[in-house]
Amino acid sequence: MQIENSFAVKAPPDRVYEFLLDVNNVVSCVPGAELSEVVDPNTFKGKVRIKVGPVTVSYNGTARITSRDAETRTATLEAEGRETTGSGSAQATTVMAVAATGEASTVTLTTDFTVVGRVAQFGRGIMEDVSRHLVGQAAACIQSKLEAPPSGAAPAAGDPLSQANSSAAASASSATGPAAAASQPAALDAFALGRAVAKERMGRVKVRPRMIGAAFAALISLLLLRRVRRARRRRRETNG
Repeated sequence: MQIENSFAVKAPPDRVYEFLLDVNNVVSCVPGAELSEVVDPNTFKGKVRIKVGPVTVSYNGTARITSRDAETRTATLEAEGRETTGSGSAQATTVMAVAATGEASTVTLTTDFTVVGRVAQFGRGIMEDVSRHLVGQAAACIQSKLEAPPSGAAPAAGDPLSQANSSAAASASSATGPAAAASQPAALDAFALGRAVAKERMGRVKVRPRMIGAAFAALISLLLLRRVRRARRRRRETNG
């Protein structure tokens, strides 16, 4: 299955690219992710917890940066993991690209993945919603860190908008820091899960005019049959 996600960051593309290649920055922004060991500059071991409705799955695994190109600001990451309490597994290859968009940047993540185990029971629609939800949470954290003013810069006096933005960025940064990320698994809330399930199952049903007509005819026939049976029963009781 392949899923593509993208998000914008109001920061120079070279700075965004460098930030995303630092595993500590990425782990601190991904809900449910924990870094356990840095094997070498391109190989990392860790743990991630993902929650989809009532199902929470933890994976222990290894991720590797298999290629990087600073000129085109692209990189390829391969990851594999196994469930900590089951026999399921997951494998993924993600191609990251950072492109300039005016004075800002657009980050595109294209992921090919294979999942075996409890999570595999959910269809493509639900997996896409989980992916968007997870990337959205990570993007908010990345934006708060890269778009925040330098620590030494103070907002201009009498500028309530700048002060409010600084406070919001600080709150987002503290809420999505390493401790918060490690304590909460990446989750898809119940409403979003229900919507995704309904959308996927409705997509499987192909309603045709003939099917609707046949169902209506069957309903009318059933009602007529009941009326005939009632009439016969009344005649027998009257004659009886």
